[in-house]
Amino acid sequence: MKRQTNRHKALLAAGLLVAGSTAVTQTTAAQPTDVTGMLRFESGAEIPKGHIKIFLRDPESQPKMRELVAKTQVKSIGKFKSLTFSVTLPPNMSASPTQQIVARLERADGWLLARGSAKLKNDEAVDITLYTAMHQ
Repeated sequence: MKRQTNRHKALLAAGLLVAGSTAVTQTTAAQPTDVTGMLRFESGAEIPKGHIKIFLRDPESQPKMRELVAKTQVKSIGKFKSLTFSVTLPPNMSASPTQQIVARLERADGWLLARGSAKLKNDEAVDITLYTAMHQ
């Protein structure tokens, strides 16, 4: 009799453990993930003053969906050589090997000063170098 009670408790505990781990996995999968990274200006110079718009882009997707919903903005005061950023990805976003994270440095009047991009990698910080935009 005593053996059945212990077996029953062991099976119950195993069932609860499996159910709990499944619930945690589903909750974790449903939560949005963050992409973190570092912005630098070409040749190690200070990043000029302006607003940096950071967004996801997929060149292989349809023209309407190239720029994805996930985006953020960072302000540069013109005194730092690097800035960190974080972008929250939507939970329903499907991974693609062509996805890029793009950063655009613009003046207050919207004039493009610099641009940079990097491939989006799973669970890795992204380093983006901003290159001066050439205007003619």
